[in-house]
Amino acid sequence: MSIKNTNSPKTTHFGFQDVLDSEKAALVKGVFNSVASNYDLMNDMMSMGVHRLWKANMIDWLRPRADMILLDVGGGTGDIAFKFIEKGGENVTVCDINEKMLRHGRTRAINRGYLKGLKWVNGDAENLPIEDNSIDAYTIAFGIRNVTNIDTALAEARRVLKPGGRFMCLEFSRVVLPLLEKPYNFYSFKALPWLGRQIANDRESYQYLAESIRKFPDQERFQKMIVGAGLAQVTYCNLTGGIAAIHSAWRV
Repeated sequence: MSIKNTNSPKTTHFGFQDVLDSEKAALVKGVFNSVASNYDLMNDMMSMGVHRLWKANMIDWLRPRADMILLDVGGGTGDIAFKFIEKGGENVTVCDINEKMLRHGRTRAINRGYLKGLKWVNGDAENLPIEDNSIDAYTIAFGIRNVTNIDTALAEARRVLKPGGRFMCLEFSRVVLPLLEKPYNFYSFKALPWLGRQIANDRESYQYLAESIRKFPDQERFQKMIVGAGLAQVTYCNLTGGIAAIHSAWRV
């Protein structure tokens, strides 16, 4: 009779590769160190600017107020924070595990004249340096698929939210329009790495980003994970035929 070894190291995915849990954060950090200086340009090139509309949709759904305290996780270059301020928000903390992305975001903020009500914090989505029950809204855009343990990140989101606080996640998801699936797959695995090589001189990082999208749970499964983290009234909205989706929930 064979005995299962329950002490074997835990593994997770890094794109289509299996890696040790303990290795993934460093690998992801390496990807974003590599792409930080070209991150915003590549986002525009990859999505033909549509990512800006998706982010605007999330902020419009959030409905910022001057008295709302926002934590934007994984938002190092500042896109969500800037949109929050532009829509009337006055207090936002950007938390990102990657210091290079944060430096890029700070520079962008200074160039845009955003000098008040904006904080930059180096921290991990799975272990946020934020007090319990201290924020009104938690946003994360195109970041949660890169964490090692999504359930842990969701539990942290619930921990830091005040009762009545709002959770919102914008992430790549599963295409729901059959006619869009083949062109999208071709673009993801052929055109996207090619653009990465041509513009950022980094094909491998953009190959990983394409693969990480396919490994992320679909809309319904992610909704169940959010419910499992103890958040309530979970809904989602597909964007551009399901290429991306916004999930919304509340801390009760």
